[in-house]
Amino acid sequence: MEKINVGIFIFDEVEVLDFAGPFEVFAKTVVEEKEAFQVSLVSAEDKIVNARYGFRVLPDVIFESEPAFDVLIVPGGLGAEVIEIKNEVTINWLKNQQEKVSILASVCTGALLLAEAGILDGKRATTHWMDVDRLEKEYPQVNVERDIRFIDEGHLLTSGGISAGIDMSLHIVERFFGKETADTTAKKMEYDRKYIIQSEV
Repeated sequence: MEKINVGIFIFDEVEVLDFAGPFEVFAKTVVEEKEAFQVSLVSAEDKIVNARYGFRVLPDVIFESEPAFDVLIVPGGLGAEVIEIKNEVTINWLKNQQEKVSILASVCTGALLLAEAGILDGKRATTHWMDVDRLEKEYPQVNVERDIRFIDEGHLLTSGGISAGIDMSLHIVERFFGKETADTTAKKMEYDRKYIIQSEV
């Protein structure tokens, strides 16, 4: 079985659990006694990323190397809301990736980056409960929904804040390998899945 390539975008002031939660889910998933996903952290530059609260991490790959992903996870955090949302390199990279990946998914305020790139136009989407008003006000072309863990629009998924990204990632595992595999991964993590979802698939 060929591994599914998952990229997780990281940047300064990224929310730690936004990227670490999905990383754990995909890295922990085993199918037929083999790791099902190849997970890589991707960043604009080959340097230490200073995540929230002093958490430091190194990317595995950078934009310039043009990594090929099947799934791309876009986390949120202060860095997304204030810095990356104004970064043309990031926004253009996301536009480009949207055309290449099978699944593009945001966690928390990563949805603001997808909205800024025009990727969520005409789509249903959600984000952290503290930021749904901003998403709705600044991007009226997005059909914003509240009080939901995540939304599955097929090619595009968006989740609520922080821990909701774990539920969304387990849902992605289920899409590829079925409920039993996703439930097994959740059990290994000692995580109780939450099924508040709206789906088109």
